[in-house]
Amino acid sequence: MTHTATQPALDAPLHDARGFDELPRLMGLMTGDEKHGPAATSTLDALWVPYDRVLRVSPATADDPDRDRFLPSKGHGPMAYYAVLAAKGFFPADWLPDFGAYHSPLGHHPDRVLVPGVEIGSGSLGHGLPLAVGTALGLRAQGRTGPAVWVPLGDAELDEGSNHEALAYAGAAGLDRLHALVVDNSSAAHGWRGGIASRFGAAGWSAATVDGRDHEVLHAAYRAPHPGRPHAVVARVEPKNATAPARPRRAA
Repeated sequence: MTHTATQPALDAPLHDARGFDELPRLMGLMTGDEKHGPAATSTLDALWVPYDRVLRVSPATADDPDRDRFLPSKGHGPMAYYAVLAAKGFFPADWLPDFGAYHSPLGHHPDRVLVPGVEIGSGSLGHGLPLAVGTALGLRAQGRTGPAVWVPLGDAELDEGSNHEALAYAGAAGLDRLHALVVDNSSAAHGWRGGIASRFGAAGWSAATVDGRDHEVLHAAYRAPHPGRPHAVVARVEPKNATAPARPRRAA
């Protein structure tokens, strides 16, 4: 039996431009001992656009079996992720000031049993893409053709061999409900001749490289058709040791 996405509860969200303007304030509430500041700020735009305009998941549908899945492999430096989840109502914003505290559910790595909306416990590099491949395979085996699986990665994670095994298998298996979002802030030790997108393309993925601060460009890349193939979007941002833009670029 084939299952399709529940409608209308699992429609893509309505674009909320004002919500993005709240993110600096929400991130400013987290004053704990953050060890991965650039890892957080580099992902802010790339994380916001899926939750704001693409993902078919909300606080009301976070347990729906036909929801889209968002598996943050780039779990270290989760301030941006927490700010986005709070802005979208997955948990109260008054949790944020306790970020990193012993008693807080908001740890330095997201915990799926403590934080509403979080799909996996993550932070150890190289785990998210293999888990996403397994999730996409599981949904396929259940006949669930509606849910999309998204996994944000850091460019340095591609130094880990487990990711290359996963991306090679995903391309060969034609996991067309799988999407990788690689935030490239020039952290990788090795890099790839021809760029990161070429590595995915060589394994049979659809792949694009875009400006990781431009919301319209990100949205178009996320929604690009890729029949029969998994899809990778490489979001280029400023190098991690550079100063981030005071206000990320987005559409008015």
